[in-house]
Amino acid sequence: MKRLIRTAKLDQLGMTASIACAIHCAALPFFITTLPLMGLGFLAHSWVELTMIGISLIIGIWSLSSSYPKHKKVVPILVLIIGFLLIGSGHYVIHELESVLIPLGGFTIAFAHFINWKYSGSCIHR
Repeated sequence: MKRLIRTAKLDQLGMTASIACAIHCAALPFFITTLPLMGLGFLAHSWVELTMIGISLIIGIWSLSSSYPKHKKVVPILVLIIGFLLIGSGHYVIHELESVLIPLGGFTIAFAHFINWKYSGSCIHR
């Protein structure tokens, strides 16, 4: 039971981190010129984005790998992979659609955590 609670907390943390990443990536193009005026110019650096992606990746792998043995559903893992593929393609392949693909990837990762959270809560634990 304690492990179930920990997995749920990881999924909630993963959803929060992924949504924060998606909002950061979606809003940054609109506010990039005003960030230095507010003392928030550091948010435009690539290390902030890579750090957010790395945290989302670590939480995603940890959360989904710890709950997969319980529910044995591969859907959350596939959705997580699709989310990171969207982010990766936005960063490195299709630069013209970066402002669409990266936030979409962040929301997709959050959705993977949501699916995992639902599966973890609906399975029977003994």
